[in-house]
Amino acid sequence: MVKVGIDTLSFYTSHFSLDLSVLAEKRGVDQNKYYQGLGQRKMSVATPDEDVVTMAANAALRALRRVDINSIEMLLFATETGIDQSKAAGIYVHDLLGLPERCRVIELKQACYSATLALQLALPFLRQNPDKKVLLVASDIARYGLGTPGESSQGCGAVAMVLSANPRLLALDSEYGVVTANVMDFWRPNYSDTAIVEGKYSSKLYLSMLEKTWKQYQALSGRNFEDHAHYCYHTPVPRLVEKAHAHLAKINGHDPLTDDLMHEHINYSLEYGRRIGNSYTASLYIGLASLLDLAQEDLTDKRIGFYSYGSGCVAEYFSGVVQPGYKKVLETEYHQHMLRERTALTYAEYERFYTYAYPQNGSRHDVVHFTQGRFRLSAIEDHKRIYETVS
Repeated sequence: MVKVGIDTLSFYTSHFSLDLSVLAEKRGVDQNKYYQGLGQRKMSVATPDEDVVTMAANAALRALRRVDINSIEMLLFATETGIDQSKAAGIYVHDLLGLPERCRVIELKQACYSATLALQLALPFLRQNPDKKVLLVASDIARYGLGTPGESSQGCGAVAMVLSANPRLLALDSEYGVVTANVMDFWRPNYSDTAIVEGKYSSKLYLSMLEKTWKQYQALSGRNFEDHAHYCYHTPVPRLVEKAHAHLAKINGHDPLTDDLMHEHINYSLEYGRRIGNSYTASLYIGLASLLDLAQEDLTDKRIGFYSYGSGCVAEYFSGVVQPGYKKVLETEYHQHMLRERTALTYAEYERFYTYAYPQNGSRHDVVHFTQGRFRLSAIEDHKRIYETVS
């Protein structure tokens, strides 16, 4: 059977960030509540002229730079931060990138899980059409109320993956475990700009669905805990991932993981997330970029385990094998430069970005230019979003 999977991978996040020590001081708590309690240090903060479209287009521009765009016949856009109840956000991305007219475009939603669904939907198409490629983008802005318990786990980011036959980065295994349950641990009604979260309940579900999906995956694949060199998890906050991985080891009869083994298994995949915050659909795959960029060892032919969780809920466990020569297509320098050069916000600046409001009456509104990205939201007029490419 022909190999299918991830050919190129890049992510994008805002050029502005808030150190959680600044938030801690404003909220009157010890910064270690965030640094140690959440395992989180910073969160990316989207500017008023950034949204899921601009972030997705910026990520995709990088992922496509060594790909013939005429081979892209499908654009799958995963998000839970939709900008329109009818039109897919991917249509705007398709236009900004100048993709071929012959191209299917669709938006997918199921909390933080939908990028994984998009990935699985693309694989049969690629097996049947090995000369074609699929562009998958996942883009989200995690937003909670000012002063709420979820505020410190905000963030934003987009990831873009070109999927293909004979991929250069990661070949996906065919076995997976998947579970769906109708639960209310996290949701956002149409009339709300912020999510409603049952935090403890959601964390409990995250762990129980990990166990269920792993057992399915293990039964189908015959693989054990030790057959995976590294692990990537959807990351609401890094501390939950650490608890989940210890739980996975325990249900597999493994001795309690040493700090060194825990570091080897998951730490590289968490490093970018510690500096970005939650990016919902993009989170799991930013973790993959983090692992591939930062791991000291050669990962060629190493198997990675993936746990995808979307509240509400759908969860999936699957795996993939890193391909020979993968380092040649990494965007390590670009990613690290982007994170290193972000502007640190004061609390007042963060709050101004957070409370920025767009008109809802159809009037013309020109958005102030903040972002340093290639694409931006420049205006809103007659209830239409107007984007521009920045030279």
